[in-house]
Amino acid sequence: MDRGLALIDKEIGKPSRYYDALLLRAYPGLKVGHLGTLDPFASGLLVVAVGKATKFLPYLLDEPKSYIATLTLGERKDTADLTGETIEEKEVGELSPERVAAVLSSFKGEIEQLPPAYSAVKVNGRPAYSYARKGEEVLLKKRACLVSSINLVSLKGKDIVFTCSVSKGTYIRTLGEDIARALGTVGYLSSLRRLAMGKMTIAAAQRLREGEVPSLLDPSLFLKPFKRYEVKPEEERMVRDGKPLALPALYEGEERVFITYRGEVLASYVQKGGRFCSERGLF
Repeated sequence: MDRGLALIDKEIGKPSRYYDALLLRAYPGLKVGHLGTLDPFASGLLVVAVGKATKFLPYLLDEPKSYIATLTLGERKDTADLTGETIEEKEVGELSPERVAAVLSSFKGEIEQLPPAYSAVKVNGRPAYSYARKGEEVLLKKRACLVSSINLVSLKGKDIVFTCSVSKGTYIRTLGEDIARALGTVGYLSSLRRLAMGKMTIAAAQRLREGEVPSLLDPSLFLKPFKRYEVKPEEERMVRDGKPLALPALYEGEERVFITYRGEVLASYVQKGGRFCSERGLF
């Protein structure tokens, strides 16, 4: 198989690029790239594309992500997670499950976040963390994101365990700090585990260690449900050559159509000037 997605259950302490390296050794000569970086302290679902499956990544980037996290109250860390240095301490008042659940619910919906200083957000061509590590100040801009669900799992002392489903670009570390602030204190994430990305779930993920060759899944299984058009044999060559297609009237107004031949997804086409033009070859 010259392409596929490996759904990996990432271990705590390993950077995401560690798994890229494992896949490069398992499938020598093929391109490799992961979708949605997880910080070293986090665990859970990491999606790594191999070979021609890397071409599918732009169509999987916008998938919502689900997590389970532990927010520890009373301390604030410079990295907003347990790997950082404590920069503030604050008393934690009396908490009840009802109060915590109500505060969590207040974050459901569209919110604005200020990305953490220790993040990969680019500022003047450099990731924000490169400034933070040198003690340099950097001006970050708020960004809009969507929290589609957020629920309390447990409250034990100063630890709040919660689950959430969020849009692309949402920082759970920042969400944790904002929740702590809404509770009148400070906090940091002491654990984070990704459970799902769109239709890809941790239940289908595999642990991967040095020397192992993971199984690969067809990336077309996880594409958003855009319409598909099965080309005729005489049209297949046109698609492979990147030429425009005249699609039936029922496709008018479609944002994007995936072109297939004998069941295989060959390309994505978008409508331009009344014609469908090749956006990206996926073969």
